Amino acid sequence: MESGSFYSEYKRVQDIAKSTIEYVCANAQAGMTEREIVEMAENEMIRQGATSFWYYGIGAFVFTGERTTASVSGKNYIPTDTEICRDDIITIDLSPQVGEIWGDYARTLIVQEGRVVAPNEASDVGFKEGLAFEEALHELLLKRVVPDMTFEELYVLMNRHIEENNFINLDFAGNLGHSIERKKEDRMYIEKGNAAKLSDVKMFTFEPHIQRKGLPFGFKMENIYLFSDGQLTEL
Repeated sequence: MESGSFYSEYKRVQDIAKSTIEYVCANAQAGMTEREIVEMAENEMIRQGATSFWYYGIGAFVFTGERTTASVSGKNYIPTDTEICRDDIITIDLSPQVGEIWGDYARTLIVQEGRVVAPNEASDVGFKEGLAFEEALHELLLKRVVPDMTFEELYVLMNRHIEENNFINLDFAGNLGHSIERKKEDRMYIEKGNAAKLSDVKMFTFEPHIQRKGLPFGFKMENIYLFSDGQLTEL
């Protein structure tokens, strides 16, 4: 692991994203629009100390309902006035920045009877299965990834597991995450053909955006990971 100061700087920004998701969970409700959720999340990140948003100036990618299967670049993202339904699903992906330090964190939220509920309280079986599989992918990551594994090997491992479990990788570029850098153009991706080792970078995201085959909804869960004494751990 890097020095404690280096680690704490990134953890501080990532914690802004995590607590912002908690804030959205407590305050989002049916009838609000994607645009309003974006504004809520961005305002909360700024209130907590974010100075900017590293991903093309967009602090929050928000999609609801069947739009949760959409995967677009930040260059092209425009939040809409699509309203959250009484029973619905929301994906929210946050990109806070403080100085040159990035955070990157995404979650899928379930709205039931007008309010966000914990995953174990969701009554929709399809929603629960999608969230459970996202958790399982991250558990597999922590179990199988070692410092000498390449970005491509991780890409192959995870995409095979996604396919074998009747899910689809929805990412518009086909990747599953990227290194954490200080310039967007320096990112390395969990993608086919990338022979760099995961330990060649200080930190990387894992953010599978998936859909159960036959169902019209997408799921996303993103954390930042790094190696500590050879063991993969979440930031």
